[in-house]
Amino acid sequence: MPYRFRNKHIFPIKPGNAFRLLIDGQQFYPQMLAGINSAQHVVMFEQYLVSSGRTCDDFIHALINAARRQVRVCVLFDGYGASALSAADSRRLVDAGIELVFYNPVKLRRFYHNFFRTHRKILIVDNRLAFVGGAGITDEFSPHIKGEMAWHDVMLEIHGPVIADWQALFMDVWQRSTRQPLQTQLAPPAACIEDQIGQVLQEGPFRGQAIKQALLNRINKATQRIWITTPYFIVPMRIRRALRRAAQRGLDVRLLLPGPHSDIPWVSNAARRFYMGLLKNNIRIFEFQPRFTHSKIEMCDNWVSLGSSNLDRWNQYWNLDANQAVEDEQFTAHILDYFTKDFAKSREITLAEWQQRPWRLRVREYLSGLLVYWLEKLTHQFRKID
Repeated sequence: MPYRFRNKHIFPIKPGNAFRLLIDGQQFYPQMLAGINSAQHVVMFEQYLVSSGRTCDDFIHALINAARRQVRVCVLFDGYGASALSAADSRRLVDAGIELVFYNPVKLRRFYHNFFRTHRKILIVDNRLAFVGGAGITDEFSPHIKGEMAWHDVMLEIHGPVIADWQALFMDVWQRSTRQPLQTQLAPPAACIEDQIGQVLQEGPFRGQAIKQALLNRINKATQRIWITTPYFIVPMRIRRALRRAAQRGLDVRLLLPGPHSDIPWVSNAARRFYMGLLKNNIRIFEFQPRFTHSKIEMCDNWVSLGSSNLDRWNQYWNLDANQAVEDEQFTAHILDYFTKDFAKSREITLAEWQQRPWRLRVREYLSGLLVYWLEKLTHQFRKID
């Protein structure tokens, strides 16, 4: 079955890379499309969230044009996340000669096996350029379509040796989904003069927890700051405990979380049940106000992990995820600037304020947390059956 993976990819730390942070759809969509338009040999495209619309249409046109240039185009969409991709759009891709594969298509008779998903967002062009991050191919991320309410997210533009590891991740899932190996004759990615250090981190069912473990290690080693943004703060107790201990050591620990705007409001309410314990341990919590923040970034001193992982337990049980870790002062400066600007657009939650919130909000948080608890308990039962 395509969702069961016993082997584990543990990639080494590699120098010689160049990383560029792309903020919001007005930056990352044009660069991704330009990358596809520049392809000469092969395009590898893996996505969880895909829905038909103007944004998706732009990517379909670029992929079709690449195929017409005799570029091999391999597209791997998640069978559930891409359920809003129309049959007509799928047919357009296939008719153009694009190899389109759906990861673990949803089938009722497979029951809980439908929970296994690829949540990764990967675009690789000619083994020389890659984009990874948290954004899907949907109009929700496009300021040109949604205006000021477009979802807030980032993608990372990558050059350098770590692209070979991203390619290995894609090729592994491709082979297990199609039963056919994906082979290329391209030269390995060349080193860049920027010489930034990076490591590809991945995790998922039966693959270990490399992303979580790397974060825990860095939290425990941090000496200055730990800043984290995630749209769904339902993180394991080990991470919450490590954050509390870091704050008790005097570190600047901050969380940037969704405020009044969320695609799953009850999950945000469930996350708020953790606020009291965090605030009492001097962890600062900011709720982003203008729109929904979908970004997934962890920064510990000069180490940054950015990608598709939400850090929530559901993801770790069922989803394939991957992050790019970067350790570089210049890149960290860009991340610091990103956080600083977002903090300025956020409302800081104080302990005094939180202790005085109305009872109806407490009930809502409790009921949302109870729902998460039962979902997790059900998840454990399913995994025991397997």
